[in-house]
Amino acid sequence: MNEDRLTALALGFLRGPGSNARTILGLAGPPGAGKSTLARHLVAEVERVEGPGTAAYVPLDGFHLSAAQLDRLGLAHRKGAPATFDAHGYVALLRRIAADRFQDIYAPDFDRTLDEPVAARHVVRPHTRLVITEGNYLASADAPWPDARRLLRELWYVHTEDAVREERLLRRHLDGGRDETTARRWVNGNDHPNGEYVKAGRAVCTRTVLGSGLHEAPQRGSVS
Repeated sequence: MNEDRLTALALGFLRGPGSNARTILGLAGPPGAGKSTLARHLVAEVERVEGPGTAAYVPLDGFHLSAAQLDRLGLAHRKGAPATFDAHGYVALLRRIAADRFQDIYAPDFDRTLDEPVAARHVVRPHTRLVITEGNYLASADAPWPDARRLLRELWYVHTEDAVREERLLRRHLDGGRDETTARRWVNGNDHPNGEYVKAGRAVCTRTVLGSGLHEAPQRGSVS
């Protein structure tokens, strides 16, 4: 069986002493780094090896505030910034995922076509042993993100070169209906500062992996 290195690491959480416990793996990184792609890949590979429902995907993006709430708060122009997430709700869900092995636990997602969060698209089953969660701000030092981090077995930083990320983000905004001028303005004025904020948390992550390929990257100040 040819398991890529990161899949082997994820599968390692399910083997050995205490392997019947539920493990939560976090992926952090700036916008466009490839976190959701990696998370979905790992979930699919773990389920291929261990069986359906043994892994689950829980994205922070499901905790985006709705357009109505962003308008109420005057934050529509900063959508995607830390203040535009229900961070405490996300932490509460992680706590339940860590503690509750008896019920199906439903998790929201973000629908890029609607440009809105949607409820209950993902599910963590009672027999789920590995939950992979990803989001921009999991390595942030600001409250309540350290509370989320304490629930994680490991936190991996997903690194992709800025030029590649920005091209991905530009394409994402164009596909979402923005014209090129507006899309570039959004990348430069919103996605870029958010990404710079995220980079400051890299040192607290367990390891650094490459978002453009499923490989480990050289560590820069990360912990073992």
